[in-house]
Amino acid sequence: MRFEGMEVGFDIPALPGMDAADVVTPCLIVDLDALERNIRKLGDYVRENGMRLRVHGKMHKSVDVAKLQIEIGGARGVCCQKVSEAEAFARGGIPDILVSNEVRNPVMIDRLAALPKLGPSVSVCVDELANVVELSAAAERHGTELGVLVEVDCGGGRCGVETPGAAVEIARAVVDAGGLRFEGVQAYQGAMQHLETWEARREKLEAAIAITRGVVDALTAAGLPPDVVTGGGTGSYPFETQSGLYTELQCGSYAFMDADYGRIRGANGERIDAGEWENALFVLSAVMSHVKPHQAVVDAGLKVMTFESGLPLVFGRDDVSYRGASDEHGVVDDPGGVLKVGDRLRLVPGHCDPTCNLHDWYVGLRGGKVECVWPVSARGKAW
Repeated sequence: MRFEGMEVGFDIPALPGMDAADVVTPCLIVDLDALERNIRKLGDYVRENGMRLRVHGKMHKSVDVAKLQIEIGGARGVCCQKVSEAEAFARGGIPDILVSNEVRNPVMIDRLAALPKLGPSVSVCVDELANVVELSAAAERHGTELGVLVEVDCGGGRCGVETPGAAVEIARAVVDAGGLRFEGVQAYQGAMQHLETWEARREKLEAAIAITRGVVDALTAAGLPPDVVTGGGTGSYPFETQSGLYTELQCGSYAFMDADYGRIRGANGERIDAGEWENALFVLSAVMSHVKPHQAVVDAGLKVMTFESGLPLVFGRDDVSYRGASDEHGVVDDPGGVLKVGDRLRLVPGHCDPTCNLHDWYVGLRGGKVECVWPVSARGKAW
């Protein structure tokens, strides 16, 4: 990444080589050591269990993070939720991209079908026969090939077929269609990822696995055995792995770890951010006002974090807490009056995915220095 002509504090929050103390706030910072440990840990787990890993690019929207997940974590590629996201990753050189969602807008179907011309293998999810016809026509028009996975509603209540028979019907149509290849099944139970207890998540996943197994069995009996059964998230990946059914995981937030995921409990009953995964992503903020003795105001509010999954945590401290936000301000309870103007706080956002989508840059820190500044490559790519 070249920064000629860019001004710190106007175009970018930092430059490589700067001291961490000089980074302009508020901005996204990444603890590179923690990020790399998280990436290697899941990569080792996947290899040890004979699985494949397709990381969720919608979490970070960053070509640089995705490349790190491929290079040191062994990921085969990324998932995206939108075609415009996929285009950003394809332009960045990511070799294998799954749009783990349905694409029905004719303009975006056409752009999806053109995407393999940039080099990557491209796949997409389908849950209706009419979409098979649409995708096939676009792929044949562009002289490309798209992989297709039948999406199964395994309990999330969003997209996906509801019966094994519907899955077989779609798979047959894909096999018979030009420009398409049948790859397998998408079965991601997103609704249970943030259930707090291990037992609650296991109960939901057992039901999801049973539904998915019924679809896989029906496809196999029809002579259409799926090569890929993909799904699984940061809150559920051990269950998909242990099922003996899934071949691929789609974890995303493990790499950064946010406050909402961090609060859920692992098999040992501990928070998963207390040992299983490390916090690697923070909103760096600074105290801008402390006129009230027990309240500080920081420069990080609604425009730099989202709050649908709860308030951010103040990392590494239990003497102060983030209480609330307006557009440009965050109110921090400081009962001991320990903060002063200019003090910096690392905030762990409640939900990393939409928080990252609010920013243009990641500032990567190591050893108290700025090592890299990465663009949020697919920021705002929502179509």
